[in-house]
Amino acid sequence: MAGRKRRPLDAAARFSSAVAEVALAWAPVRDAATVAVYVSVGSEPGTGLLIDALAAAGKRVLLPVVVAGLDLDWAVYAGRSGLAPAVRGLLEPTGPRLGRDAIAQADVVLVPGTAVSSTGARLGQGGGCYDRALPRITSGTPVAVVLYDDEVGLDVPSDPHDVRVGFALTSSGVVALKSPDIR
Repeated sequence: MAGRKRRPLDAAARFSSAVAEVALAWAPVRDAATVAVYVSVGSEPGTGLLIDALAAAGKRVLLPVVVAGLDLDWAVYAGRSGLAPAVRGLLEPTGPRLGRDAIAQADVVLVPGTAVSSTGARLGQGGGCYDRALPRITSGTPVAVVLYDDEVGLDVPSDPHDVRVGFALTSSGVVALKSPDIR
């Protein structure tokens, strides 16, 4: 995570553009009608261009809203003017809430993280929001963590309640992760 804060701004901008291209070329995203993704903040790998590219490609984009108990509700992305500051320094959609189970409508889910192991153990920010939300997705739905290349394939701590992911999405491509219980 400290490495993120030291990345040059131009590298972060290049990442944002490249990851949008990689995501739209990936078959699960290309074929999806609905994509659940998140609005990056701070030193997270940028998703702003990706979200706009998904919407421009005609995808229904679901964005998370943090609710009580650090669980996630969902709302449809309605443009950057429809985002507002929220808890934990996040930006969230201001439109109607769809409910916690709305993530099950997604054909592919893109999640935040700070690192991922080669077996899909994802290190998040410590709130457990996605560990609560991901069990609600339909079985077989691809889940990818959006990371910088050097954050993939690392040893990360994992607890029994942690939900593993099946892919890492970086500016270089999509990496399939090996785990018997991935999503």
